Amino acid sequence: MKKKIFTSLGLMSGTSMDGVDLSIIKSDGFSEVEQLHDKYYEFEDNLQDELINLRENLNTSEDLKKYSKKIKDIEKKFTLFNSKIVNEAANQTGLKVDLIGFHGQTILHLAKKKISEQLGDGNLLSQLSKCLVVNNFRQNDLDNNGQGAPLTPIFHNLITKKLNKSFNLNYPMNIINIGGITNVSQVIKDGDVEQNVFAFDVAPGNCLIDEWLRKNSNKKYDKNGEIANSGKVDKFIFNQAVENFEINSIKESLDVKNFDLSFVKGLTLENGCATLTKFTAYLISQGLKKIDQANNLETKNYIVCGGGRKNKTLIKDINQFMGKEEMILDNIDEYQINGDFVESQAFAYLAIRSFLNLPISFPNTTRCKKPSVGGVIIKNF
Repeated sequence: MKKKIFTSLGLMSGTSMDGVDLSIIKSDGFSEVEQLHDKYYEFEDNLQDELINLRENLNTSEDLKKYSKKIKDIEKKFTLFNSKIVNEAANQTGLKVDLIGFHGQTILHLAKKKISEQLGDGNLLSQLSKCLVVNNFRQNDLDNNGQGAPLTPIFHNLITKKLNKSFNLNYPMNIINIGGITNVSQVIKDGDVEQNVFAFDVAPGNCLIDEWLRKNSNKKYDKNGEIANSGKVDKFIFNQAVENFEINSIKESLDVKNFDLSFVKGLTLENGCATLTKFTAYLISQGLKKIDQANNLETKNYIVCGGGRKNKTLIKDINQFMGKEEMILDNIDEYQINGDFVESQAFAYLAIRSFLNLPISFPNTTRCKKPSVGGVIIKNF
């Protein structure tokens, strides 16, 4: 029996808090996926600043209560922005969407306390878009003793199938998403997701570099790694940071608040950026090595997506720390996949699986007890 094909729209706003990636796909929620439309929308006015300031004030569950009014106010602005771009995309493409996968904006992630707070009013978005909305993807996994992240591995698995079939890339294959945090999906072979896909948050991604630039310049990120490339790594500070900091377990999810800039305080803009980039690259390389060690494997192909793939200095440094002569990290764009929209496409796909009551996370991807269905389906029209 042929499976129903859904048209689903995914909305993803990452830890950089600079805007929203919007994707529309067609999929059966299983193996069929067709990309229809991708577009990035930068936040208007001072919404990015408001989001960043809010996140910096939230460290505990008590803070969620303390700043509840501010959270509600900013959540409404954030949701109205998402509603606006959903309607704009509908008008631009003429596509009728069955579902909206609304990840929201993470403002606090405390996996050990089963808290992962995302801004985004699903009821309001459903009302304004006149569409079914799926949100709150993480809570069910947390309640099932999972880490609540990463949630994209099941979609990364589909990408490896395409890479294997269309480009003859061999397994094991790692899909490395360098966003604010770096997460990796290791696909051992083409087969059952529960048995063959392992996923981990391994290191910071862009978060330290972006924060350094926001606080010390008028720039939001290091375009192509040019600022880091123009600076000089402070070897003493770098070595001290490496000696004093270690990610103890790749089995625990990470948050931007697991890292801070204090160790580069006092450096010039360029030298601080260079040192932070080198430090980030070192931690990513260590994470990649730990994954192979954990599964007693040697990864054949490393495919990089997310904004960090464009940072040439970061990618160069990772390759050097991996200790191999040739460049081993491949940009996913080389394989006819736009690396900016993998996560927004993933949440469009996850929305379909949620609607079909299918699991989106697994013991080997989030450490949950058993495969977990996620997402809350909202109809408010």
